[in-house]
Amino acid sequence: MDDPLTTPVAVVGGGPVGLMLALLLDRQGVPCVVLNSSADVPDQPRGSTHNARTMEHYRTLGLAERIRALGLPAGHSAGISFFTRYNAHELALLPWPGSAEVLRRRAAADRTDPSPEPMHRANQMYVERLLLDHARTRPRITLCYGWTVTALREEAEHVDVVGERDGARRVFRAAFVAGCDGGHSLVRRHLGIRYEGEGTLDQDILGRRSVAAHLRVPTLYRDFLRDRGAWSNWVVNADLALNLIALNGVDEFFLLTSSVDPDTATDAELVRLVRRAAGEPLPVEVLSRRPWTAGAALVAESFGTGRIRLAGDAAHLFTPNGGFGMNTGVDDAANLAWKLAAAVRGWAGPDLLDTYGVERRPIALRNTSAARTLGQGLGAVDRPARLEEDSAAGEAARARTGAELAEYGMRTLDTLGVQLGARYDGSPLVAGDGSGPVPDSFAAYTPSAAPGGRAPHLWLDDRRAPGSSLFDRFGPGFTLLRLGPRPPRTGGIEAAARARGVPLRVLTLDDPLARELYERDLVLVRPDQHVAWRADREPGDPGALLAQVTGGAHGTAAGRSPAAARGPRRPSTIQVPAPGAGRA
Repeated sequence: MDDPLTTPVAVVGGGPVGLMLALLLDRQGVPCVVLNSSADVPDQPRGSTHNARTMEHYRTLGLAERIRALGLPAGHSAGISFFTRYNAHELALLPWPGSAEVLRRRAAADRTDPSPEPMHRANQMYVERLLLDHARTRPRITLCYGWTVTALREEAEHVDVVGERDGARRVFRAAFVAGCDGGHSLVRRHLGIRYEGEGTLDQDILGRRSVAAHLRVPTLYRDFLRDRGAWSNWVVNADLALNLIALNGVDEFFLLTSSVDPDTATDAELVRLVRRAAGEPLPVEVLSRRPWTAGAALVAESFGTGRIRLAGDAAHLFTPNGGFGMNTGVDDAANLAWKLAAAVRGWAGPDLLDTYGVERRPIALRNTSAARTLGQGLGAVDRPARLEEDSAAGEAARARTGAELAEYGMRTLDTLGVQLGARYDGSPLVAGDGSGPVPDSFAAYTPSAAPGGRAPHLWLDDRRAPGSSLFDRFGPGFTLLRLGPRPPRTGGIEAAARARGVPLRVLTLDDPLARELYERDLVLVRPDQHVAWRADREPGDPGALLAQVTGGAHGTAAGRSPAAARGPRRPSTIQVPAPGAGRA
């Protein structure tokens, strides 16, 4: 066995969360090694929803426009359709803007438009390929695909990660380890951390063990969907329920169904199932298939300890309703990356890494609960036997079921509150200013510069120009906003940052709208774009402020009970509107 390969951070797992963590560390100037058991990214479809917050993180890396070029054609609807069968009755059609319309609306939006990067539909297999290809261009990222991690050995000053490939064995010695290795995480099992929460839903529509398959259905658009084609195309009747998610907008689809046994289903059975859903014997080719389990709402009892942390599916498992799973994992990576960078570069306070779980675990509880509630709402939709009858009773049944499906579908589409509303109120890193609570709504997002939340967005210049978003002006470290016509001097904070080695960019904006939006003359924004502090003048002790926001002013998890260390510090669930209650 060769001498250990040393690295500041070893990322175990090279899926979207692991790759995003590596790229965000690279932006902070921190090298890392990514170990992934597979030799390449998967060529099987998975999730397709990249929400506004995730798209903002892609924008930070300069990748948002490249990702918008992936997936469905620019004019293709990103919405949802429901049919009794593809050749029969339409139950509900919920249009949602495709990428061309999104860009048109963005160009015409107000300067205070909530996000510079609205949600985009592109399957994870396409985006992972782009992320991997981009990571290959970054000299600080060492990609070790095809290496299976078999053991971790923790020492006082490092962690040895043991990897194997083709019979060879090697040790990767890291100062810190991030476990992004999925639901069967070896890193989580090494730490002895269990999931807590609820397993699969006992329902035959996005519940129980299911089949996920990659299909080619060349005539589905031409002969069946035509101009009613959406991103998500459901067939719902008393006999079966399945979803064909559009991948390329031409002939490739992602099948999700619990209507067959995932352990015994054959390609021929899947072909017959799709033909039953279509109502006609259309051509179907099965490109790949795999068992899959839907309906879970599981969160790790801890997000790690010491030199090891968990992110993505290793920390939480979701039902797919709403598309929250991967997106929550990417936001994990944004929170963890700057804290690992601070620890590596020497400006982290002693408690900074412990705040990762304190801040992110409540968000995982919030988001898994929201997704599961959506899943339960879908399972509760009535699918009466008369749904397909050509009769007055059948028409009435379709009207009732269609209304229920439309309400469910709109709840899964209209989720901006979940996407942008995550807050770290009560975190020891957040210097509260006495502001009242900010509403936490499923659908509605309330921009607020109250410390703890994501910084409000503002367009500054021509939206087509680089740097046109306020977010584009934030630095990779902390950003200190000086707002208004006569902003206070900030020499004390700048000196305190220099003394501690904390990276700080000072941004002065004489923009009345920015001052109105942020409500204070000075605002300190963290590297993950969350507000850490705001006031109308410098604090009396700038050093104490910098100590607090970098994890050095207050104890967090250290010395407390495990229950106290893992939070939550704010309400951990978000209220999903019940069927019939309308949208938030």
